[in-house]
Amino acid sequence: MWIKIFQFLLAIFLGALIGLEREWRRKEAGIRTFSLISLGACLFTIVGFHLVAFSKLLGSAGVRVDPTIIIQGILVGIGFIGAGLIIQKEFHVEGLTTAAGLWVTAGIGVLVGIGEYALAVIGTVLIIGVLAGLGYLEGEWEKRIFLKEKSKKEEKKEESQ
Repeated sequence: MWIKIFQFLLAIFLGALIGLEREWRRKEAGIRTFSLISLGACLFTIVGFHLVAFSKLLGSAGVRVDPTIIIQGILVGIGFIGAGLIIQKEFHVEGLTTAAGLWVTAGIGVLVGIGEYALAVIGTVLIIGVLAGLGYLEGEWEKRIFLKEKSKKEEKKEESQ
């Protein structure tokens, strides 16, 4: 039982770390949402493996329990939640990164649920690196493009005068 409690707490913690980055950027989903996604994925993964053990205990002939189907269901379900975050505004789309973050956070919860703690921690570090590090680079790139466009507009304005 203590191992399960550890798994639940680890799933919450890793999800919260990812959610912290989204919260810091003031996105729709934050610490609580990412923690719940990770915890839920962990819970359902553990349930899947318990169902396998339970069906073997009963010795049910003809009943086949496959925990990978539950994992597939988790990822599809998170896809629906993520789709609710994606919003199209005029000529751009918002929420894609947060939706993708939720999706991979479910993967972190699954890893914790199957006992792959090191992979879950490494995955969390990589996710935060992509969200924060690449987000920073993306922001810098957009600033440079904006400054170039602004200077071109100013040049055209000066030429027309």
